Amino acid sequence: MSQNNAPLGITLMIATTFVFAMQDGISQHLAREYNVMMVVMVRYWFFAAFVIAVAARAKGGLRNAVRTEQPKVQIFRGVLLATEICVMVQGFVYLGLIESHAVFACYPLLIAALSGPVLGEQVGWRRWAAIGVGFIGMLIILRPGTGVFSPYALIPLGSAFMFALYGLLTRFVARKDSAATSFFWTGVSGAVVMTLVGVAFWEPMSRVDWAWMGLLCVTGAGGHFLLIKTYEVSEVSTVQPFAYLQLVFASMLGLAIFSEELRINVVIGASLIVAAGIFTLLRERAKVRRV
Repeated sequence: MSQNNAPLGITLMIATTFVFAMQDGISQHLAREYNVMMVVMVRYWFFAAFVIAVAARAKGGLRNAVRTEQPKVQIFRGVLLATEICVMVQGFVYLGLIESHAVFACYPLLIAALSGPVLGEQVGWRRWAAIGVGFIGMLIILRPGTGVFSPYALIPLGSAFMFALYGLLTRFVARKDSAATSFFWTGVSGAVVMTLVGVAFWEPMSRVDWAWMGLLCVTGAGGHFLLIKTYEVSEVSTVQPFAYLQLVFASMLGLAIFSEELRINVVIGASLIVAAGIFTLLRERAKVRRV
């Protein structure tokens, strides 16, 4: 039975963003000491086990979750998300949490911009204006042409583009497959490809860092569990604007734990991107209600 408990949904989304921010902080710590491929590989082993457990408990069980008419697209989605995670974690290493998340926050705008050519959806002038404002915010963060532009800033931008494409493909496969099926293929295909790639980068870890790795896996599964519960109790359009709080929590973590610097151009640029993103989400919500 569907429901829309907005207060509970918002609370769960805030908790979700906090857990995911903690996950990003642990990822940054481990990726500074060990190869990113290995860190993401172990993380995906636990994620795949979680996905299989969730699918087994869902209606129809594993057999229903595995069934899809578009396996190639589903596998590509899983591989794309695994690649995006590797790229983003590498961004944490080079740029830190604050600037990486500030740039990555543009992904809803990229989804809106690409929804026309990829899905054939109509994008009105208001959303195009919001995309333009977000682009200005991006330029303020990146500061191209000032002599201090870092090419490392392109890493989270590439991650945002991949995540936007992943989101669009998720919409595409949802026309035929259930959410449980997409969730299953995301975890399993990602785990397979990361194992094939990551084993070559295996290196011994200290006991302390194995504890951190265990916490990373728990926060990953816990964050996805909270996200599932969020969407169970509330409409996506109601809670999605609060997903931007991950930028806030990650910035607080970067300042407090990793001694990162919060530059004024990042604050201004990120504010423009978040405002444009929320406007885009609200416009999409209004469009759905009119239909």
